[in-house]
Amino acid sequence: MYEKLHLGCGVKHLPGYFHVDALDYPHVDKIGPVDDLSFIEDGQVGHIYACHLLEHFGRKEHVDVLREWRRVLRPGGVLRLAVPDYQACAELYVAGKLPNGLETIRGLMMGGQRDVYDYHKVIFDKPTLTQTLLDVGFSSVRDWDWQTTDHARMDDYSQAYLPHMDKENGRLVSLNLEGVA
Repeated sequence: MYEKLHLGCGVKHLPGYFHVDALDYPHVDKIGPVDDLSFIEDGQVGHIYACHLLEHFGRKEHVDVLREWRRVLRPGGVLRLAVPDYQACAELYVAGKLPNGLETIRGLMMGGQRDVYDYHKVIFDKPTLTQTLLDVGFSSVRDWDWQTTDHARMDDYSQAYLPHMDKENGRLVSLNLEGVA
């Protein structure tokens, strides 16, 4: 029943996934907090996809959220994360390669702020997120390429590039990492 979870799915529907979101959309299977998966027993899930969701939890909260997601994964299960890549954004900013300066990355760094859930509370770079995943019990961490996934045709923030939507010449500003349970 819970082979694949799509956490914080919002308006995005992935066929074959069980969708969990705090907001009520027609395709959401479970309306509720994504940091409390108590409706799922330990080690029951094979795959979790959470795209630009983890940054919505606080500096201390996100570690407990990762522990909860790790808890429901079976051995060898995969947590596929996408979060804003602070290093990529900072490098573009310092190099003066943002067409509207700071405003170009403000939403990526701070959230869209369209509703009570749409605020970013923590930033990540690859070394920090990798270490956090290892610290909460993942056996390994690896990069993943959005182009090779079962959801590659669904445009979401895992495919965020600057300049906006320039997937051929732009810089990927989403940090895409998988933790293996």
